[in-house]
Amino acid sequence: MPTALTIAGSDSGGGAGIQADLKTFAAHRVYGTTAITAVTAQNTLGVRAWEAISADLVAAQIDAVLSDIGADAVKIGMLANAAVVEAVADALGTVAARPIVVDPVMIAKGGDRLLETGAIAALRSRVLPLARVVTPNIPEAEVLTGISIRSLDDMRDAAERIRSLGARVVLVKGGHAEGSESIDVGVAEAGGFEVRGARLPGRHTHGTGCTLSSAIAANLANGMDDEAAIRAAREYLEGAIRHAPRIGGGHGPLGHMWRLY
Repeated sequence: MPTALTIAGSDSGGGAGIQADLKTFAAHRVYGTTAITAVTAQNTLGVRAWEAISADLVAAQIDAVLSDIGADAVKIGMLANAAVVEAVADALGTVAARPIVVDPVMIAKGGDRLLETGAIAALRSRVLPLARVVTPNIPEAEVLTGISIRSLDDMRDAAERIRSLGARVVLVKGGHAEGSESIDVGVAEAGGFEVRGARLPGRHTHGTGCTLSSAIAANLANGMDDEAAIRAAREYLEGAIRHAPRIGGGHGPLGHMWRLY
């Protein structure tokens, strides 16, 4: 059975972070393992509090998993602070190459910051060069590149700049843009591509970034090539949004197991 490791924060509401990642891995018939970087107290209305796990314990979790179970793919989400960023980069830089998908989580859906400002430079220099795929949304791409994104050309420019940091494929997600279509812009060595779909209405979209990146990782663990993994993950995400369970009074979680139901 393929395996995948998620290195991310815990969401007590179950909609994002490692909880969303494990559900997504299971929905793709991939055995999921975890290295928890932070614990959050949150629900569909927002993040109430969070604390980072010590960098040493994060590294120990990664080593424990990889030395025994291994991982056919790795997904990286919330890294909390510079010490955790450095620990994750060190832990993954010493093991055999495997597909790494990086979702550069910086701000929660409700606006709460989930990555300390001082960690951004370390994320750029230590983690992005390890990535097979990087999946920033528009605000994250603006932070990583320092440019203002207002068009598809801007998204493409940002993706190229992020790819120049060492990632193999960069997908700038268009969920924060306007229009009837939601357009993600990708760049890779072979050229650019777009992933288009209808912009789905509703507020039950908590954990979309986590879910997309973990679905990409699961597809890579299952042997898909990069672009096919991304397109299949986007199709899965759209289904999860359409079949959201309508839980909570705010941004509700997705229906991760929609294909089984």
